Amino acid sequence: MTESRNSNTYPPTAEFAAQANVTAADYEAAAEDRLGFWADKARSLVDWKTPFTETLDWSNPPFARWFGDGQLNVAANCLDRHVEAGNGDRVAIHFEGEPGDSRSITYAELTTEVKKAANALASLGVSQGDRVAIYMPMIPETVIAMLACARLGAAHSVVFGGFSADALHSRILDAEARVVITADGGYRRGKPSSLKPAVDAALAKGDTPVDHVVVVERTGEDVAWVEGRDKKWADVVGQQSEEHEAEAFDAENPLFVLYTSGTTGKPKGILHTSGGYLTQSTYSVFATFDLKPETDVFWCTADVGWVTGHTYIVYGPLSAGATQVIYEGTPDTPDKGRWWSIVEKYGVSILYTAPTAIRTCMKWGDDIPAQYDLSSLRLLGSVGEPINPEAWTWYRRVIGGDRCPVIDTWWQTETGAHMIAPMPGLVPTKPGSSQRALPGISVKIFDDEGQSLGNDQPGLLVIDEPWPAMLRGVYGDPERYKDTYWSRFDGIYFAGDGARFDEDGDIWFLGRVDDVMNVSGHRLSTAEIESSLVAHDAVAEAAVVGAADETSGQAVYAFVILRAEVEETDDMEEKLRAHVGSDIGPIAKPKRIHIVDELPKTRSGKIVRRLLKDLAENKGVGDSSTLADASVMDLISQQVSSS
Repeated sequence: MTESRNSNTYPPTAEFAAQANVTAADYEAAAEDRLGFWADKARSLVDWKTPFTETLDWSNPPFARWFGDGQLNVAANCLDRHVEAGNGDRVAIHFEGEPGDSRSITYAELTTEVKKAANALASLGVSQGDRVAIYMPMIPETVIAMLACARLGAAHSVVFGGFSADALHSRILDAEARVVITADGGYRRGKPSSLKPAVDAALAKGDTPVDHVVVVERTGEDVAWVEGRDKKWADVVGQQSEEHEAEAFDAENPLFVLYTSGTTGKPKGILHTSGGYLTQSTYSVFATFDLKPETDVFWCTADVGWVTGHTYIVYGPLSAGATQVIYEGTPDTPDKGRWWSIVEKYGVSILYTAPTAIRTCMKWGDDIPAQYDLSSLRLLGSVGEPINPEAWTWYRRVIGGDRCPVIDTWWQTETGAHMIAPMPGLVPTKPGSSQRALPGISVKIFDDEGQSLGNDQPGLLVIDEPWPAMLRGVYGDPERYKDTYWSRFDGIYFAGDGARFDEDGDIWFLGRVDDVMNVSGHRLSTAEIESSLVAHDAVAEAAVVGAADETSGQAVYAFVILRAEVEETDDMEEKLRAHVGSDIGPIAKPKRIHIVDELPKTRSGKIVRRLLKDLAENKGVGDSSTLADASVMDLISQQVSSS
């Protein structure tokens, strides 16, 4: 299996373990009294205007209430309390723009800007219970807008800036957003990328309740202007008072609605509320990343359009009082050393990124990061999809200097915060495995009948106890919430992922259930075959799909990118097929391996495997609107047809 290819483990150094935020006592306390554990974290990590007396109300599953009779203000927890504690001069955000502009914003300055933005939104009629759509680039005003909504008790709905006008329209409509906050554009690979025109096109479709559009001027491009509706951020925010009293809201007051991407039909709005979400988000920053807010510089490379950006750019790090980096652009602009120059410039100590980005940097070669001083790094994180052991090991060796623990995290938009990850000062880390549930989190692996499975038995990952940051529903559709997440096993959340425990009880993910193929009666994991391919010296990156096959039910198709220094030979496909057969077994040998120059990826770095499956099944190029570069599929299609 996957871990047999790399059985090394990496224990924490004695120095790291001695100062770690999480110890065995945390697991013991959570095992002894799980609800008491979370109540303690809520009281110690979050400021409450009205203290809660009830930890969990699970009387109407699957609808949970955490800390339900408590009241708090999420934005005040992220801002005001740090200023009041004397940390107003601490940098909250080091912003690095793609063109090279930069600014550092202290907690005191960020608090002032959020107060002004809250006053501006209130002047536009926004109040508790309203929804505000945010369609923005990765700039500080995006964070300010989100926190201003939270300060008012209004839920924000951030729509990723790469989505189309149609996708934006459907999300505005579903959330019934009254205000849209956007920008003229952002910078992307060296040139302005427009945003305001997509807002105009979305609202031109009609049926929305939007009264106001607030526009940040980032690129200076000319944009269309609708008098009476459109307002410049600088005008509407700049004139506001710097004073704003943060009102306390119920712990279950909606904080945000975030729509899952890649679905068909009506978008699915994942609803998160305030007290439980903030508690688990804050705890996980301290636990998973071993954060020391006085000294660490944290950098999560995600976009705030995804849940990773919500939890590990906005709410978790700021609630924890961290200093963090926000970068607007891509890792290859103006050159492929851009990320590492940022690490060097700001002394980044904790880096959190996606396996796809790691594999891309790996493909570019070791010599690029070697040009920069990365000695400030002390912990590396991975998020978004299972990381193959070879990329994990490269990340630790080349980026982490063989000294930084690599923390592979598993969670979802729906879970709100980390659920499974090795605690860095407590357990030896294992390449390719997320390993153990966090303290206070309960997960199991079931078979199709709902029976718990033991070690080395592939099955379905479930969460069998409610958790503080759990979604509270699908916005406006409680039946869909129950049917989607809670109907497979009565009263138990099914995550949609396949997984298994190894002989040590560590968790290995097999990919989405849809990505577990059935080839001639054998259950095969796409993630495992991808790892096998990437383990070959010639391969930089791989994507594997199962395509319909008359003989075997499903057949394995692989799409691989070769390393930069490797030349393709006539027998390359057969060599790679033989490698997989030797590594995993003959049943896992791909029917075809297509060597391509690129893979279809979203702007968050996720590989869109359904498009590759369509190609393998001769269905042509499907909907590529969510890709960072839609033309990639035409290139892949040409290469596939000629191979």
